[in-house]
Amino acid sequence: MTTPLHDFWSKKLEKVQAALISRGFMASVAQDAQEAKALFMADIMPRIQPETIAFGGSVTFMNELGLLDILRSQNAATLIDAYAQGISQEQAYELRRRSLLADLFVTGTNAVVSNGVLVNLDGVGNRVAAITFGPKRVVLFVGRNKIVESLDEAISRIRNIAAPANAVRLKRKTPCAASGVCADCKSPERICNQWSVLVRCAPVNRIHVVLINEDMGY
Repeated sequence: MTTPLHDFWSKKLEKVQAALISRGFMASVAQDAQEAKALFMADIMPRIQPETIAFGGSVTFMNELGLLDILRSQNAATLIDAYAQGISQEQAYELRRRSLLADLFVTGTNAVVSNGVLVNLDGVGNRVAAITFGPKRVVLFVGRNKIVESLDEAISRIRNIAAPANAVRLKRKTPCAASGVCADCKSPERICNQWSVLVRCAPVNRIHVVLINEDMGY
């Protein structure tokens, strides 16, 4: 049984989906997390048939959807796992470099403008680099809470919600982790270093955006 809020977002996400497609992205709408997971495993993965899979830091993908655990347990493709336990920082950086040549890169996105523009902010740049160029195919999982109405709103959302929340999650010693407010700091542990704004997908259909009709991620 759906709710009026769910129905409202279903209509809104359909419009965002159309806007993304008009900009050369592939786009799908999943009505909940389970539908998003099924879409990835039963449709996207068999269609792409990647030999190598990599991923970027994403609460939605890694934790809430549980897809990372599934990929770690499967044997169909080689997983480039830069987040594996017990590896050194140097090993993690090297795996992130290798991730840029993967057949498939999976992650989330920080904000989607309702006109189909994707906005992201990164620490070292491995996630935004992979989204913009490198891996043959990219899949982005996006909760409805990431939808905004303008580029300015996207930037504000990232600076004042996503970045401070991630700084807390990562236990960074930054002003925003302590106060919840962006201070545009110069902390060595700052995670806000690399911006990307994608106004069109090139090549066409390289990036598949899965819009989820639930609040997910930061």
